[in-house]
Amino acid sequence: MALFKRAPKPTGKPGEWFYCLEHRKVEEGPECPAKDRLGPYPTPEEAAHAVETVEERNEEWESDPRWRNDEK
Repeated sequence: MALFKRAPKPTGKPGEWFYCLEHRKVEEGPECPAKDRLGPYPTPEEAAHAVETVEERNEEWESDPRWRNDEK
């Protein structure tokens, strides 16, 4: 058994843009672990709006009758 746990290595490629939820900033390539990122996005501008994009998609899915459990 290892005495020290290794931090997970970030995955991604330079030229891919992410929004880091922990640091609340746009990052290029593999800076933070995947569990803390949204993306990849093709541009830093799109990554900067990642949280808004998630909120919009969540709203769409929550109001989609195909995803509701309402039996009618």
